[in-house]
Order: sequence, then C-alpha cells, then structure tokens
Amino acid sequence: MSDPSRTLKPPSTDDHFQDKARDPFSSGCAWIHDEFVPISEARIPITDMGFTRSDLTYDVVSVWNGCFFRLDDHLSRLQRGCEKLRLVPPISLDEIRDILITTVALSGLHQAYVEAIVTRGVPEPGVRDPRRVSPQFYAYAIPYVWIASEEDQARGVSLALACDTDRIPARSIDPTVKNFHWGDLTRALFEAYDRGASLPVLTDGTGKITEGPGYNVFAVADGRLYTPATGVLEGITRKSVIELALLNDIEVIVGDVTVELLRVADEIFLTSTAGGVMPASTLDGMPIGTRRPGPVTTWLRDGYWQLHNDKRFALPVDYHRAGAGVRRPVAEQPPRSSDRLHEPPQSGR
Repeated sequence: MSDPSRTLKPPSTDDHFQDKARDPFSSGCAWIHDEFVPISEARIPITDMGFTRSDLTYDVVSVWNGCFFRLDDHLSRLQRGCEKLRLVPPISLDEIRDILITTVALSGLHQAYVEAIVTRGVPEPGVRDPRRVSPQFYAYAIPYVWIASEEDQARGVSLALACDTDRIPARSIDPTVKNFHWGDLTRALFEAYDRGASLPVLTDGTGKITEGPGYNVFAVADGRLYTPATGVLEGITRKSVIELALLNDIEVIVGDVTVELLRVADEIFLTSTAGGVMPASTLDGMPIGTRRPGPVTTWLRDGYWQLHNDKRFALPVDYHRAGAGVRRPVAEQPPRSSDRLHEPPQSGR
C-alpha cells in the first residue's frame, strides 16, 4: 500500500500564462455564437433565459494528459438532460463533440475542465413562453479545476452536515439533470464555512444523505461501499468508482445512506470530474477513521486515475486539428498505490 499522504499535484499552467501575450487562447477557449474566442472575451446575452431563469442544462468533462475522459458518457448525459427539459440543441451531438475537441485543441491545454451548455435562449421582447425561444449552445475549456486543494487531497477534506439547508426536492428540480439551481448548495457552503469546515454534505430533510456542491458522496463501512441512490446527480466519476469496485469484488450498495451511517463510516470520500476521488478526514469536527485517507479510498483513487490511460475511455486530442500546434505538455502522474486492481484492500478503522 502506498503512503496515503502522497499528494495529487495540480498540473502546472505556467507555460500557458506565459504564452498569453502571443496566444490569446492559452488561458482558455470558448465557443460563443458560432465562433471560437479567447476565454477572456467570451460573452453571452444578458437576456438569455439560461441566465435570467437558470433554464438550461450543462455537462463538464475533463481532459487529462491530452485525452478526454469518458467524453461519450458525458455527451449522453447532456442529451438526456436536454430531453428532460424539452431543450432541443441547435446543433447535433456529433457537432457538439467536435466543438469540444476543437475548443481544447485551440487552447493547447493538456489538463482541462471543459463545459458544454445548452440554454433556453434569448426571447423576443415580452415573450415568456419557452416554446417560442430558440435554444443556444455554448462551450469553453479552461485549465483543470480542483474542488479539493493539493493539501486537502493529502490530508482529507473537512466536511459538515448541513443542518439549516436541505437539498431541493427531486420532484421540483431533477438532480439527474445538471443545472445551475445552486441556491441550496451555496447556502450549505456558507454554513460549512461558518462551522470551520471545507465542504458541506446535504440531506433530503429526512435524515438521508444526498450530495454536495458538485460532488457525490461515498461511505465505506464493514467492507462495503455505500452511496445514495436518489436526490443526486448520476456522476460519471461516481459511475467509474462503482464499476471499479464491482469489478474487483467490493460490494456496492446504491440506496439510502443515513446520517447515522455516515457518522460511523470507516472512510468517506467525494467524487467529481473536478478532482476525481477526494478523501474526507473529519465530519462535523469528528475524525473519520484514522483521520487520514483510508485504504479503500486510496486504492479507488489510484484506480480511477489509472482509468484515464484506458483506451476504452481516453480520447486523445489532436492539437494540430485547429492549427493550434502542440505546446509542451506537462504529464501529470496522480498518486498510485502498489496494489494491483485485482487486489483491493480491506476497510477498517
């Protein structure tokens, strides 16, 4: 087993910022109104209903060492979200895919956070009927984003169970559709900060765990892996972790996760495209396990990053396709344990 204190070093973007003067795309690239523009020049109309009413859906996919990770899974989820919201994108899924790849190629970023957004669009003056508005598509690529800092990756994040804020009910806002309805999530963030924690975990108001701002929640207890089935986004990183666990005979229970279970868990970790598998060390100020990233969390984190080299999931970006050229890539190596994937560790306090 590797030392869990080994850290996940954020990729350097110095080359891109140094190149900004001669290459305006070096800090990021956006697709706005049928053209590629530097991220600093990206603008959307203030009357777009995606802005005025949060009437939109979106998805975020990562690029790691020059390869998209599970791009088609992200695009499929975007498509399902559009269908649920009765949004008809102005372009096809294949065109969206091509735009995302070109956006990254133009930016030259080899570690990137890539977002695709479909909004309801800009209504004519006085029009309130969403059926009479034409949806718009926007996209952008910026340097990779980490929810948990390098230090937190090493020691584990501090969590707080939100007491004053419940997750928006799924009957009101479908959590399986990525959205910008972050009122509850932002309120929970401030609650966590006020209580000296880094990140919150929200419940449904009946004592069942849901998720946090931009991440799913997992608990390890009695050798089993638990994660909520309802009230959550069906995250792609969550999916990858579940597949890894099942492939290696770790029992996974996708169902109700109670506050009581979370409080007695041997390990807790979060999953997100923006950071992968992120260990937690405290919950409401109390230590989780040994107060260090646990063996199951560490092993799954290692396995998750190894998947980024799997040809089934990794799509290399052709940085020449848009005449972008290839900047010197910074090859990042996330921490890995010496355990092979067919030898998962046992959990324990």
